[in-house]
Amino acid sequence: MKDEITFEDFLKVDIRIGTIIEVNDFPKARKPAYQLTVDFGALGIKKSSAQITDLYSKEDLLNKQVSAIINFKPRQIANFMSEILVIGVYNTEGKVVLLQPSKNIKNGEQVS
Repeated sequence: MKDEITFEDFLKVDIRIGTIIEVNDFPKARKPAYQLTVDFGALGIKKSSAQITDLYSKEDLLNKQVSAIINFKPRQIANFMSEILVIGVYNTEGKVVLLQPSKNIKNGEQVS
């Protein structure tokens, strides 16, 4: 378990729901990854690099809703600027399973 945080610490993390509208291979990444373009409604379109190629094809991901942290500083990964962190959990085989809403949610809605 990580260090205990306050509720105010948690409120600093902006987790939103978005829909993946574009998926591209990312051959320049060190580990297999996709370049994702995610629509967050009124908050705009954001990009992310995601190491989720083991369990998801590009076709599986297109139009899928995901949870993402949108208030990280952008991070350069090879020749790509990743603006958000799509959230997932490692399964028992060490592969990332995406966290997503169980029902369709309006893009940009905040996770609380």
